[in-house]
Amino acid sequence: MLDDIPQSMDDLLYFSNRKLPDGVRIIAWVEKISCPACGDALMGKPVDEKTGKVKIRAAEFVCPACGHTEPKAAHLKKLSMQVRYTDTTGKNWKAATTEYKLRTWKGMKAYVFENEFTNEKMGVTKRLKMKGDPKE
Repeated sequence: MLDDIPQSMDDLLYFSNRKLPDGVRIIAWVEKISCPACGDALMGKPVDEKTGKVKIRAAEFVCPACGHTEPKAAHLKKLSMQVRYTDTTGKNWKAATTEYKLRTWKGMKAYVFENEFTNEKMGVTKRLKMKGDPKE
C-alpha cells in the first residue's frame, strides 16, 4: 500500500504527511501531469530567467521542453490528489483519490475525501488546525 508513495518531490505539486490527534496518519500528494502538446516533460510553473527560481504566483503552467502554456484554472481541473490514511490504531492503511480542489469542511478550506474506516468525510487542510484554534 505504501509502495506507491513518491520518493522525490520533483514530480509533485503538493505533498503533505501528518498525524492527527486521534492517531490517524494521512499522506497526500498531487503529481504533475505530462504536457498535452509534446508529452515529453511534466508541466510546472514558469521559471524566472534572472534568478532561476519558480514563479509561485504565476497564472499559468508551462512545459519546460516545448514551451506550451495552460491557464492555471484549466490545468488544476485536470489534477487529482492521492491520499493514503490509517485507522486510529495507525496500522491499517487505505487509499483514496479526490479532486485537487479546496472545499469547505468543518468551517475550513480543505481537500476532502471519504474515510472508508468510519464512512465520514475527512479533510486535508492547507494549515494543520487543531480544535479550539481561532478562525482566521
